[in-house]
Amino acid sequence: MKALILVGGFGTRLRPLTLSRPKPLVEFANKPIVMHQIEALVKVGVKEVVLAVSYQSDMMVQYMESQAKELGIKISISKEDTPMGTAGPLALARDMLEDSDVFFVLNSDVICDFPLALLLQFHNSHGGEGTIFVTKVKDPSKYGVVLFDEKGKIQEFVEKPQEFVGDKINAGIYIFNPEILKRIPVRFFFTN
Repeated sequence: MKALILVGGFGTRLRPLTLSRPKPLVEFANKPIVMHQIEALVKVGVKEVVLAVSYQSDMMVQYMESQAKELGIKISISKEDTPMGTAGPLALARDMLEDSDVFFVLNSDVICDFPLALLLQFHNSHGGEGTIFVTKVKDPSKYGVVLFDEKGKIQEFVEKPQEFVGDKINAGIYIFNPEILKRIPVRFFFTN
């Protein structure tokens, strides 16, 4: 099993900490944020982590090479020269992900208990192409709200709604079947 971690952001809200290092290497509980994620992924059987890098990528790559040996996993790098949202890094890493049964995608700034085993179990039970982890918030106006039916099937995404439409937001953790890579618009493949 594989995972893609989106580690290319500039980390502007964490400045000045991110002026000298990429956001995923900022420490939380005495450990870089990204290491909490990778350790949780390893616990559910992930053997290869693809890092979608951009900002301060050399520092990220150097740190992760030493950690890969320690964790006994493979770390691959997918570099985007221009930030391309979430779909762009998936498109760039397509060749690295399409041979996995399923793969995780995580935003690099997610810190939680990482219920990845339960999420994987749920994903395998519903037969869909993807699963998005959501969380409930008091003020959804700052986030992407996910609207879904009573069975959990996604109906719509509403980005930073000004009027209340729901309180379940995209938590930045996904599981996808590799077939979903075929749904990424072709234009992403010509930016590489």
